[in-house]
Amino acid sequence: MAERQIPLFQPASAQDLNRHTPMRYTITLFQDYLLKEGKSEYTIKAFTSDLQLLADHLGETTPLGDFSTDGLNEFLNWLENGRGVPCSRKSYARRVTTLKVYFKWLHSIGAIAHDPAKAVLQRSGPAPLAQILSPAEVDQAMAHARSLRRGEKPDARPELLFWLLLDTGIKKGETVALKRDHIDRTDPEHPVLTIKHKVRNVYKERKVEIDSGWLRLLEEYLAQHTPKHDLIFDCTARNLEYVLADLAEGADLPKISFEMMRWTCAVRDFRSGLDPDAIRDKLGLSDASWVETHSKIKRLVEQQLKDEA
Repeated sequence: MAERQIPLFQPASAQDLNRHTPMRYTITLFQDYLLKEGKSEYTIKAFTSDLQLLADHLGETTPLGDFSTDGLNEFLNWLENGRGVPCSRKSYARRVTTLKVYFKWLHSIGAIAHDPAKAVLQRSGPAPLAQILSPAEVDQAMAHARSLRRGEKPDARPELLFWLLLDTGIKKGETVALKRDHIDRTDPEHPVLTIKHKVRNVYKERKVEIDSGWLRLLEEYLAQHTPKHDLIFDCTARNLEYVLADLAEGADLPKISFEMMRWTCAVRDFRSGLDPDAIRDKLGLSDASWVETHSKIKRLVEQQLKDEA
């Protein structure tokens, strides 16, 4: 089969790419591919940023056919140890994914004969476990939240937020988007929240039961704050992060975050005997992502039981 003609200008489509094409000419076409695949704006921006790092390190004029597995491994090692900027396990894993998706795409369209990212090195060793609150720390935080609710200037918001995250494990974006009409009060003793979340630009819903006592606290909070637009928390996600940070400081705890509360909720549910599939549904996770998450939850439970012994 004859090799494609080497373009003398910037390629107009993916069909114009070949092993001689400089990497810089592929970025826009790769973005178009990701968009057609239904990837989110965040994913496209993250992948583009990762590829720009590769271009900056190995040269944006490098022909596609010159990339090798050894070169990509060296790039990943530089990200971790030579760049001088912290590279978390999450960022490292995403960058490996970027390389694999990018070069697999180039190989699939025939631009390169071999996929150099197929055998790139993964970070060795298990990822560190997430930070969670112990049962004693949960009680500590809740006690301080209740003191704020009954203080000289009563504020129910810290307790409302903490209780919500502890019971539901919902994410930061889901919390900010929560509205009063997302609460099903058909059974007052077993109210249900409808959590709306976005997956690849498609909105989905899941139902999560909340303690009836939280509804009574909600009414107290609404009388104090009167949020607009039917939202429960009429503020930015950053403001809610500040609420958790202040709660941690007041309770003499090093940290409380949305991610910490999500893992704490999962561990509490697991220890209470809730079915793993029910926990997965509650957290809104896919079957694929649940495999690793379930393993981490079990390890967190084991560690917590060990600490309590």
